[in-house]
Amino acid sequence: MEFTGHTPDVAAPATSWPPVAKPGGPGTYLPAQQAPLSTACGHGAEAAPVEPTVPDGTDLMPDTEATEGADLLAQLRAQIAKFVILPSEQALDAATLWVAATHLQGSWQHAPRLAVVGPAKRCGKSRLLDVLTETVHNPVATVNSSPSAIFRSITEEPPTLLVDEADTIFGSPKMAEKNEEMRGLLNAGHQRDRYVLRVVGKEHAPGRFHTFAMAAIAGIGDLPDTIMDRSIVIRMRRRAEGERVSPYRTKRDRPALHAIRDKIARWTAPLADQALCLEPAMPVEDRAADTWEPLVIIADLAGGSWPRRARQACKRMVDAEVQTEEDNPGGARILADIRRIFHAASEPEPDSMTTGQLLFALNGNEEAPWAESARGGLTPRALGAMLREFGITSGNVRLGDGTQRKGYTRHKFLDAWRRYCPAVHPITSTAMDESAGTGSRA
Repeated sequence: MEFTGHTPDVAAPATSWPPVAKPGGPGTYLPAQQAPLSTACGHGAEAAPVEPTVPDGTDLMPDTEATEGADLLAQLRAQIAKFVILPSEQALDAATLWVAATHLQGSWQHAPRLAVVGPAKRCGKSRLLDVLTETVHNPVATVNSSPSAIFRSITEEPPTLLVDEADTIFGSPKMAEKNEEMRGLLNAGHQRDRYVLRVVGKEHAPGRFHTFAMAAIAGIGDLPDTIMDRSIVIRMRRRAEGERVSPYRTKRDRPALHAIRDKIARWTAPLADQALCLEPAMPVEDRAADTWEPLVIIADLAGGSWPRRARQACKRMVDAEVQTEEDNPGGARILADIRRIFHAASEPEPDSMTTGQLLFALNGNEEAPWAESARGGLTPRALGAMLREFGITSGNVRLGDGTQRKGYTRHKFLDAWRRYCPAVHPITSTAMDESAGTGSRA
């Protein structure tokens, strides 16, 4: 698919921000405006989210002067699209930029993971890893390798790890528990200067091993939460009828992939110091910004339409993962549903609810997963276990008739609601202050 670099014909916003990374500059953050995903990359447009009707800050960003890198990224993008249909144009841009970023790992503070996940077999996950293997910097491909073998493969000059069939490592709680060391290795390697210590040699002297390396991890189903939180997530899906890709043949297709890989390596090599100093304006914050920053810097170095497209991919893919997390059982989903229950109960909202009232509402919601979480639905013990992870505990609450029962007070939820589901009936600072006074007397 070809991009024209056309800028939407809309008025410029009243406030401005640095359009690309500025060497040594602090950068700024865009407002956290919500934007849906783009249409699919392929012909399955009816199954894909639509383009935003109101442009946000990322859509209003003008193109910059294109460098050699802009054309090289376009060539790499076309090679990936030749063999794999990704779920959206943003996902294809993200995969392209991630590959290019592997060639400048020495400049990054964080090594973004690329989580290539899908709900079932034959979604193109392994094929995408095939293409990545031939285009990334110094690939180390592995299937179900031991953690010790992997961290011994990582040197001060980081390779690029490509882990296929991750569901054989993390696919069940029992597997995940058995492979806790692998999860720890992948988590630690997200940030520079996180080492593992092992005894080595006949003297059993402690040895320090590197963990920092970019990694692409593919498998059926989601990876552990701590890995997903450090990843650019590409959710693959099966090709629909009419969607076509070229079959991949290693001996035939590898030379072309190696050719574009070598060109990108030559382009990025003299840019290492410049990339190290750049602090780009990001449309997201916190760990998501750390993870996406290398891709945005690559886009800014390339120029053309890539700075805008990188930020569009970042914003929309991060927003999609936030929504997915909210929709999943456990985690922030339980907080969001309880927030809705309190909001719908009365005006003003009640100061407390009994455990029975919350469970009745949660298990009675036909669109929520709680009624099917166990035989008979969500139980008081299971609810308490989920909420304790957020520092929320039950206690005695007083009812209107003067009696007491076990339940939860509203003020205990306020901080968690603001942190984990801020868009669900937002909590004002005034409400927090008023509740703090109430809570201190509870």
